[in-house]
Order: sequence, then structure tokens, then C-alpha cells
Amino acid sequence: MDFRTTTALVTGANRGFGRALAAELVSRGATVLAGARRPGSVDLPGVTPLALDITDPASIAAAAAATGDVSLLVNNAGIDTRSNLLTADLADLQAELDTHYLGTLSVVRAFLPQVERAGGTIVNVLSALSWVSFPGTGAYSAAKSAAWSMTNGLRAELAPRGVTVAGLHVGYMDTDMAADVEAPKSDPAEIARIAVDAIEADSTEIVADEVSRQVQAGLAGGVAALYPQLTR
Repeated sequence: MDFRTTTALVTGANRGFGRALAAELVSRGATVLAGARRPGSVDLPGVTPLALDITDPASIAAAAAATGDVSLLVNNAGIDTRSNLLTADLADLQAELDTHYLGTLSVVRAFLPQVERAGGTIVNVLSALSWVSFPGTGAYSAAKSAAWSMTNGLRAELAPRGVTVAGLHVGYMDTDMAADVEAPKSDPAEIARIAVDAIEADSTEIVADEVSRQVQAGLAGGVAALYPQLTR
């Protein structure tokens, strides 16, 4: 991918990893649309704010109608309700699925005509937690796991149509969303650089940090490898 001729839409680009990713794309010469529910909160020089709430069908339709040449779609917008599967309000679990799975898929469907016309790329920002779950991450992990499965399905459906679909897996990053997490965190700017390098190389799976690589390796070992504390 030549970013100098690329128009990229990054959802959730007003803060955190989305902002870092938008900044990296701008530095490579891309034209960047910064999607955010409150476009006035976008403060990154060199981008064009775009009103976009990925859980609102009318907002998605309006955003797609306001653009026409998106060739790189990065689905980054997300939430983390820190919900336990057994005790949380079901509305919080629903919000996770509405955002990470149905919201992301709705954006893909709305912008696909533009991306397909350009023979472009869709990147879904996933997580190491799409492959493993812990108490307190149940809702987030389930929603990200659904998004991972959806990413695989889209890849199979869109490859014959000339659209590349990639999934980005990463552990915790030093952002507002993970401010209360005590585990090691990656620098979002560094993950953005790794991700954009991989997008440029037309990668279909981006495993961006050591945590994600370890979890991915554990998948082959099943429950005993991923949850050794739970097995005998």
C-alpha cells in the first residue's frame, strides 16, 4: 500500500491508540479522516475530523455519505466495561457486543463500496484478549473474540473481491482505557508504527507485541496451555 495515495478512516481517533495510529498514517503521507462521536474532540494536526458513532446506524450512514474515496478503513473504536460475565448488568455485555462486533461490522458494510472500489484494506483492531479471558475481562474478551471470528469471515468473503482484511492483536497499551491496569503496557506510538508497517506490507494478521505472540502460541495447547492454573 502506498500511503501517499491512500485516504484512511480511523475510528475512535480522538484519543489513545486511534490517535497514535492516525498520527503515524499522517506521517507516512496518508490523507486521514479521524472518526469520533464528538469530532470537536479531535486535536491532531493534519487530519480531518469526521462525526461517527459506530453504534448509531444513522451516524454511520451519514459518515459514509460524506466521504467517497476511503481506501483504508481501520476499525479501532471500542469500549471496555470491565464486566464480569456472571454479575454484570446484561446491558453492559450488550454494549460490548454492539460496539466491537455489530458496530464494527456495520461500519465495514457501510464503507465497503469505497474500499472495494479502491482495492483497499480493512483493519480490525482486536486484542490478545480475543484469544484468552480472565475474571473481569469476560465481556470484553467475548466481544473481541466475536470480532476476531468476524474478521476471519470477512477475510474469506472479501479476498475474491480484491479487499485485504487484517486483524491487529495487541495486549495492554498505555492509554486512558487501560489507565487502571497494573500489567505491563506497550507504547501506543510504537504499536502504531508496527501496525502501519504491516499494513504497508499487506499483512493479514498483525501480532504486535510479545504478550499477543505468547497467547497465540498457547492456542495450539488448548485449555491446559492458556489456563494452566485451572487444569490438573
